[in-house]
Amino acid sequence: MATAQTKKTFRDNYFLESFLLGLGLSFAVFLPFLVVDGGRFLFYGDFNVQQVPFYRLAHDAVRAGNIGWNHLTDLGANFIGSYSFYLLGSPFFWLTIPFPSEWLQFLMGPLLILKFACASFTGYVYLHRYTKSPDTAMIGAVLYAFSGFSIYNIFFNHFHEAIVFFPLLLAALDEYMETRRRGLFALAVFACCFVNYYFFVGQVTFCLIYFFLRLACGSWRLSFKDFLLLALEAVTGVGLSGLLLLPSVLAVLQNNRVDNMVNGWNAVLYNRNQRYLHILECFFFPPDLPARPNFTPDSESKWSSLGAWLPLFGMTGVIGWLQLRRKHWLKKMLWVLFAMALVPFLNSAFQMMNASYYARWYYMLTLMMALATIMSLESERVDWRRSVLWTFTITVAIGAVIGFMPKKETVDDQEFWAMGLMEYPTRFWTYVAISLICLALVVYLFLFCRQSRRVFKRAVLWCLSLVSVLYSICFIALGKTQSDYTWDHIIPYELNGGANIDLPDLQVCRSDFYESMDNAAMFWQIPSIQAFHSIVPGSVMEFYDSIGVQRDVGSRPTVSHYGVRGLASVHWLFDDDDDPDFFAGEQSDDPAMPGWAYYGNANGYDIWENEYYIPMGFSYDHYLTRSEYEAFSKGSDTSVGQRELAMLRAIVLEDGDIPSVEGMLEHLDAMSRDFTEENYLADCQSRRSMACENFAYTSSGFRANMTNITRDRLVFFSVPYEAGWSARVNGEEASILRANVGFMAVRVPKGELAEIEFIYHTPGLGTGILITLASLMLLVGYLTLARRLQKPDPEGPRYPKVRRVGRFAGYAKRRQASFRQPGSMTLHRGEVEHAPLPAPEPELPPQPQQPEAAPEGSAPAKPRPKRRYQPRPWPQKAPGLEGATPNGPELEEAHKLEEPHELEEPHELEESRELEETHKPAALPAEPPAAPVEEPKTEPTAKEDKPEEP
Repeated sequence: MATAQTKKTFRDNYFLESFLLGLGLSFAVFLPFLVVDGGRFLFYGDFNVQQVPFYRLAHDAVRAGNIGWNHLTDLGANFIGSYSFYLLGSPFFWLTIPFPSEWLQFLMGPLLILKFACASFTGYVYLHRYTKSPDTAMIGAVLYAFSGFSIYNIFFNHFHEAIVFFPLLLAALDEYMETRRRGLFALAVFACCFVNYYFFVGQVTFCLIYFFLRLACGSWRLSFKDFLLLALEAVTGVGLSGLLLLPSVLAVLQNNRVDNMVNGWNAVLYNRNQRYLHILECFFFPPDLPARPNFTPDSESKWSSLGAWLPLFGMTGVIGWLQLRRKHWLKKMLWVLFAMALVPFLNSAFQMMNASYYARWYYMLTLMMALATIMSLESERVDWRRSVLWTFTITVAIGAVIGFMPKKETVDDQEFWAMGLMEYPTRFWTYVAISLICLALVVYLFLFCRQSRRVFKRAVLWCLSLVSVLYSICFIALGKTQSDYTWDHIIPYELNGGANIDLPDLQVCRSDFYESMDNAAMFWQIPSIQAFHSIVPGSVMEFYDSIGVQRDVGSRPTVSHYGVRGLASVHWLFDDDDDPDFFAGEQSDDPAMPGWAYYGNANGYDIWENEYYIPMGFSYDHYLTRSEYEAFSKGSDTSVGQRELAMLRAIVLEDGDIPSVEGMLEHLDAMSRDFTEENYLADCQSRRSMACENFAYTSSGFRANMTNITRDRLVFFSVPYEAGWSARVNGEEASILRANVGFMAVRVPKGELAEIEFIYHTPGLGTGILITLASLMLLVGYLTLARRLQKPDPEGPRYPKVRRVGRFAGYAKRRQASFRQPGSMTLHRGEVEHAPLPAPEPELPPQPQQPEAAPEGSAPAKPRPKRRYQPRPWPQKAPGLEGATPNGPELEEAHKLEEPHELEEPHELEESRELEETHKPAALPAEPPAAPVEEPKTEPTAKEDKPEEP
């Protein structure tokens, strides 16, 4: 009679269970804050002023089809090049497209919850290959998804896409090396590159180390043909992302921070000695708040993403694995990664050798740390007592040095002694307490929760989940204390989109925000000269640098640069009425810039009008060469320079373009180069008299009209110059000149009316689409050819020797193991089925040296089982329970765990044999044999007659 097959439920699907576990834990983390903020999730710093407005701006641009030029980003920017780093490659962003724009503020929290759940799922996908029990892989998935790096980078919302997709890249590589499965690695490379090209650079570096190190350790074997096919899949995956990758690369190459290469002593040693301690403590303590370093205030690592703490376990499992006297690729990998973290030029290898310090590759390190921790849990050879002691010692040492070291401080010219090196004592001792409590929980688990494997696993998962939720809530709550304007300003005045502002030309002019929140204009969807955005056209950076304004991650010209407001057509200025630093003083009678007058108050802002406003698109009578312009003085944060004032009197042209304007413009002579505040106002009036009419932005660029043109003129637009622009005047192609350092000008013939239109085509987009299509055809052809050339093997598939396939009898003899338990001979999926082995002969009990005649009917003595040195996956029995026999589900689970999942490498087998020979137990005299017991004969079932398929 056939045995009934057990019906699988969703509980048996650990992939789904890992996703649901991550979903539930992240929901518990974010739910309190969603309730507090009325369904929204707002944090502080970059999250509030970049992630939230970027989502809405990009969402509205995609829905409106404005994917070419975006005039709402700084002075204007390439939309794809500027937002591919933040959003455009993220599948989570595209989930928001069907929803209305007003819903975006309520979707930020659910999207983060979904990202944590997906990170838990993908972490399980990679980790489950290396564990004997799926429950262990579940623990590793939670460790990875809720690591210190993940919680730290809630501040940088778009970093979580890399955390989600990276485990799939390693899982695909492992799958190729084990089964030679074609195409999966190419798709994983495409996904990682398409999602975020910046993080993909670090992932390539990591994968190269991972791949060649495992080859060197003998963990993998690869033929030259398979290596070439693997390289082909990698190149094909990169090509599939060409649609987004090529425009992004062309945009990023204009950024002046790309050329900042690490060099000299700064490539060998960090120039800040506190940074070494910051790197060390991030493995033993929960993460510091971004921009608020506490342990090392002067390490200059405010936004470096230094977080690698594993909840509950910290470094205990990692130290335990590193202390094993066992050669394993993971030990070497961890040592290599820790060394790279401490050497500047090796650390910069994860970001194309850039000199700026970032640790934004630590999510890959935390995945390896999570793997080491769960493998330590499954290894009986790990000395947890020793690893806990090491972790406790380092944690206490760091806490004692920073917490009790005396220092001398000076306040109001008076010196006094203070205790502690931390910046925020309360927060510091909270971190120390969390780390020590987690160590105490680990000790408790090993001392009091070892009755069985099931109890231990459940206790570990419960404690890990509790710690992950509580420390994440603590981190977010501390971050929200750094932002006291959520309900006072962001929700009532920014998230409403400036609904209470009623000004006629906000969409065709530019606005300014004085001492207000960054990117306030993006919340309102209006053009502005203030912007906090890292990726803008190189011409914008060149212009600001030429007038003495620092442009690295944001455009923030101070009020001393009042000439920029006239040149950039700024009409309105908004001053936060709740800020103590007023634009015109407390009495509102002394504006900080000339030519401004008070207009009114609305939407939480005092509104000021530029009475000398110049509309977009105006012309000149004179010109200056670029070399003459360079001779003028720059400005500073406290004074205006001659350069920006000169650009309002004469247009600045490149030296090579001067012949093209001869007869149309006059050269500005030396007597007319007196640039003062009074002359600035006169120049503004002169430019306004020669300005365009009916200026408007379009989905492909902008257009304007100019009337009563008495002679040919060169019309200037303060729109950043880029290679993707083309211009038409009265329907005919017109050449574009680079003017005023980083902007554009076009020649307009005389006449009553001139219609000017600028059209933008994203550089590299067309070529990128062709590369993507060609790569897609290559991938399809590759997979089709590989399937046709694959010949069926009559003996079954022969997989590469990642695992050493052999007979169970040989393994049992070497390891002194037994495979007579029910289910122990069942083949794993993917293992080669050999011919059945002959039934083993019953072992005879060893005869004593002086045998005595046993009485008739007595039971034969049972031979004492030999010692087993194969590591067990979990603690087996608590003290005093050695004689207990597991039964029921525990026995069935123990049988499953007895199956070897991955045999040791050759050198490990030799080491095991030597260990067995050294510790082989001495022979003991046998007890008197007992009478044999006959087993009842049973009819073979249908399942036993038919061999089980792998």
